[in-house]
Amino acid sequence: MDGDTDEGSSPSANRRRFAEAAREERPDLALLCLLICVEAAQSPGPAAGLSPGRSRPGSPPARTADGAGETATEGTEATESTGAAGAAEGIGGGGGADPGARLVDTAQAELDRLSGLLPYQRGRSPRQWAEALRHLLGTRLGFHGTAADYRRLDASLLDAVLRRRRGLPILLSVVWTEVARRAGAPVYGVALPGHFVVGFGDPSGDHVLADPFDGGSTLSDSGLDALVAGATGGRGRVSAASLQPAGPLETVLRVLNNIRAWAGGRPEQSATHLWAVELSLLLPHHPGRLRYERAQLLVERGEFLRGAREMEEYAEVVAAMEPNAAETMRRAARAARARLN
Repeated sequence: MDGDTDEGSSPSANRRRFAEAAREERPDLALLCLLICVEAAQSPGPAAGLSPGRSRPGSPPARTADGAGETATEGTEATESTGAAGAAEGIGGGGGADPGARLVDTAQAELDRLSGLLPYQRGRSPRQWAEALRHLLGTRLGFHGTAADYRRLDASLLDAVLRRRRGLPILLSVVWTEVARRAGAPVYGVALPGHFVVGFGDPSGDHVLADPFDGGSTLSDSGLDALVAGATGGRGRVSAASLQPAGPLETVLRVLNNIRAWAGGRPEQSATHLWAVELSLLLPHHPGRLRYERAQLLVERGEFLRGAREMEEYAEVVAAMEPNAAETMRRAARAARARLN
């Protein structure tokens, strides 16, 4: 898959490929999202023995972090998620020695296939592109989101979204942009506060915004304001800065933030939480506080010495700018070491 023939699709090989892909001059958004799926498939199951894509019956509704935060709807019923763990029998899964490579190749082929279903038309306007994608993906193929998707891990996994045709706004937007891009559309993602949509055309000129979560419906200015107000609880007009194209790495970090938020409310999913943090740390630009979050997770998982050591190392990094925070981290490190006694 990445030249590591001795390791195949081992977790370490997958992470090397993820880090390399993130540092490409033009990162491949679909590839990075699919390598997240491979990581999910390779992750050890939670302590309760549930698969990475199943939530424990009675678990509380999750709050995702799709930007400023998309809040899950109320409900605590169990939800089944096949996710990347079902890759072998997922989107056309077949034989082959490397399930990780098979997952990536099969999902990329599906995006190519969907793009090929768009009828050819020379010189489409931005609105015509938006309508073509809405008709194909939203109406004909039924890609859209539901309230229940906020409670599912696989709503954040691209291979599962392609299979189920359901997902969070950001993953549905990835499908829209990748299919449209392959067809030659001027398309880009838009990371609104609390919701992710897609744009067609020139962000600074003639353009149209569409909401894949709603099947690709186009958004007027008032509809855009209402959408963000509903997602965030705020009021007022959406700022021009919020309408700028979101780059691949910004989008990938936001996907991982959603996974972290989903797992953070489920103690039995600490393994998922940990790999989401560790992939985030492989991105060229990421919040420094993720190092402390990783250290805390290590302590929670019983790796007291490793967690304490990482807390102390990060405390040294922030000590000059945030002495109080650094002291809090040192106290947490001492408490972690004390748990060995």
